[in-house]
Amino acid sequence: MPKSKHDKKVSLTKTAKKGLELKQNLIEELRKYVDTYKYLFIFSVANMRNSELKDIRNPWKHSRMFFGKNKVMMVALDRSPADEYKDNLHQVSKKLKGEVGLLFTNRTKEEANEWFTKYTEMDFARAGNRATFTVTLHLGPLEQFPHSMEPQLRQLGLPTALKRGVVTLPSDHEVGDVLTPEQPLLKLFGYEMAEFKVTIRYMWDAQSGRFQQMGEDLPESASESAEEESEGEDDG
Repeated sequence: MPKSKHDKKVSLTKTAKKGLELKQNLIEELRKYVDTYKYLFIFSVANMRNSELKDIRNPWKHSRMFFGKNKVMMVALDRSPADEYKDNLHQVSKKLKGEVGLLFTNRTKEEANEWFTKYTEMDFARAGNRATFTVTLHLGPLEQFPHSMEPQLRQLGLPTALKRGVVTLPSDHEVGDVLTPEQPLLKLFGYEMAEFKVTIRYMWDAQSGRFQQMGEDLPESASESAEEESEGEDDG
């Protein structure tokens, strides 16, 4: 009787070894870029979207950008003055918490700051986000929705009804406050409230070893869960 594919055994030792090798390769790559580029910037991301981050990589392909795997990046740069790869890199490691990334570049701080200050993209808010303004949906027919969607709209909290086959709102309805997974009404009505924004926070100068703050300081209590969620992204 042939063996089922589900019976195939996977060596955990090999899997762990592969993961260790990937981490070691990333550490070596990061240290190579420390030696290659003039500046290292720490940036934070608001309303993280993988697609938007990828769009940024293209105009910055002359540089190298890393996002995620904060703990591995901390190991590469070292966490204490006694162990650090180069002077003051432990200051960089201390700031790698939450949704932050590294940008290795030869562009000056003025160039980097100006570019990222101007770059923003709007997207639909996700569950857990707070609406930036209250949307009032006015009574009357909602002709943009087919009649088959009427039960779904009611499940989402919209007091709709079918009148002569047309989805209709019998009274004004407000949508706002903190959004829940069951409340994607703002997206259905086309309201984009989440601003994807990258902000340069700190800079490390390779020549002088100087570490300086450029924007508002990151909170010390950066979310560990946010850090873990960001660990899927790396250099592209």
